[in-house]
Amino acid sequence: MNGRRLLSGGIGLLLALPALAAPSAPSADLPPTEIAVRVLDAHPLVRAAESGVALERARSDQLEAGPHELALTVGGGRRRETLAETRYAEKEIGLQRAFRLPGKRGVDVQLGAAGVAQAQAQLGDARHEAARLLLALWFNIRREMAAVDEWRAEAEVLQEQARAARRRVELGDAAALEQSLAEAQLAQAEAQSSQARSRLQLARNELAQHFPALPPPVDAALAEPQPPAAEDWRERLLNHNHALAAARAAAQRQRIGADRAERERLPDPTLGLRWSSERDGQEKLFGVQLTIPLPGAARAAASRGAQAEAEVANAREALAQAAAEADARRAVTQADAAYRQWQQQARVAERMEANARLLDRAWRLGEGQLAELITARRLAIEARLGAAQARADAQESRYRLLLDAHQLWPLDTCAAHGPSGEDGRSRHAECD
Repeated sequence: MNGRRLLSGGIGLLLALPALAAPSAPSADLPPTEIAVRVLDAHPLVRAAESGVALERARSDQLEAGPHELALTVGGGRRRETLAETRYAEKEIGLQRAFRLPGKRGVDVQLGAAGVAQAQAQLGDARHEAARLLLALWFNIRREMAAVDEWRAEAEVLQEQARAARRRVELGDAAALEQSLAEAQLAQAEAQSSQARSRLQLARNELAQHFPALPPPVDAALAEPQPPAAEDWRERLLNHNHALAAARAAAQRQRIGADRAERERLPDPTLGLRWSSERDGQEKLFGVQLTIPLPGAARAAASRGAQAEAEVANAREALAQAAAEADARRAVTQADAAYRQWQQQARVAERMEANARLLDRAWRLGEGQLAELITARRLAIEARLGAAQARADAQESRYRLLLDAHQLWPLDTCAAHGPSGEDGRSRHAECD
């Protein structure tokens, strides 16, 4: 109990440090942590991986128990002596069992534990991939919501512009062509708005398909993006890369399996006890027998095959290490580039909108051409849409970086759910 309290206190102290503390997710940007954890638990990918952990635990128990069982043999018959015309009842009982040679059981236990470790790593990877999917679908909706808002605002501006053009035509200050152009631009904006609403509904449907218990976001506003913190992201991302952990666990499992196959080249002996009664009990026999299989070429070939599988697993571990290194560099680069891109797009959108307002004021005063205003408004809406998309990209890239570093949501099941009772055992098997 004192050790557990000391460990809890140490963890609490670490979590209090700014460099290691997981930032609280802004409620305006992401779903609440409790809901996110719940819907991740319910995702089929995670549930399948949890079943995989249970499967490997059963296999571990099977390996620890061993493949050999007691075998009981019972037989009976009648003996007939032809010359004496005598009949005798005879019976026989035998009991035998094979035994693992010294060292094999310990390797079997290690092999079972390695299988459980691999399944646990795969469960972590499944939760991670499900969380990545949730984040991507969530921000797909955010992007489409931002587009809907931008086109709605643009349509409102163009409606006022069309009314102003109509008044100018009625007063004889402009040609009828201006009214036609203004109304055409309005119709185009309304069509774009309708398409944006359709894309938004499709994005919501996709989120509901994968995470039916997760309510979609209702507010399109995103917090202002922040640059990625200056941390050693590489080590942090590699330490929490579940795919790399699974590859390492698989390689370790294959190495243990190769050791077990080498030991299996020497077969297990079988010890048996035999008792028989002959000639109506006049003769009784009790014996012990030892059976030792003679190894052949098949066992040697199996050992060579296991060694080859271990080499394959080692190569895959090296590939996973390289892929994890590349993913870490790419994630950091993307987060930094997305933030800089948003800054540039925001400045462009601000300038384009200011130009459109100036041209609109000039046109209303009769000092500008509607064609110039239409071009300016088109450039302004494109810039605003680009800035909105860049804002969402910057936030998603930053949250993706935090997610991969386990600073966004608790992806480790033990951390996400905690112990289930006073004994400290978790609700989930991989925590035990």
